[in-house]
Amino acid sequence: MALNLEGKKALVAEVAEVAGKALSVVAAEYRGLSVTQMTDLRAKARAQGVYMRVVKNTLARKAVAGTSFEPIGSHLKGPLVLAFSKDDPGAAARVIKAFAKDNDKLVATLVSLGGPVLPGKDIEKVASMPTRDQALSMLLGVLKAPIQKLVGTIAAPNQKLVRTLAAVRDAKQAAGA
Repeated sequence: MALNLEGKKALVAEVAEVAGKALSVVAAEYRGLSVTQMTDLRAKARAQGVYMRVVKNTLARKAVAGTSFEPIGSHLKGPLVLAFSKDDPGAAARVIKAFAKDNDKLVATLVSLGGPVLPGKDIEKVASMPTRDQALSMLLGVLKAPIQKLVGTIAAPNQKLVRTLAAVRDAKQAAGA
């Protein structure tokens, strides 16, 4: 669908606003996907909190200019869909990776975490990043481990005493029987 000048300005402003707040972006070539497959991809992206948009490369370059994703501008070539992660840096990469597993026509071309541009093959690294909740639980586990170790060390003599007394009791009961 052809856009007039006002439509292009609105599109650039919309993408620029999203890019300004996004944590990461994934560009993927979608050549060969059907409309129903693209609709399915967009639905999955929306469910994960990922903003996905097909934008002409010249408009995309204008939209990301002045944001942390400006370095991707020179790498935009071919028909691309841009997926911006708003809340979780790995969300867009996970959506693209999962969809590409079933649809080999969707190929990730670049990934950026708000700075350097990584090649599309690095999508696996970004997709494997933990979510915020997973990262917090890992941190909590690391913080909790020394305390658990201390409590276990303090409780060990008492547990050993109880096990020894139980063994003596069992031995006396076995000798008396």
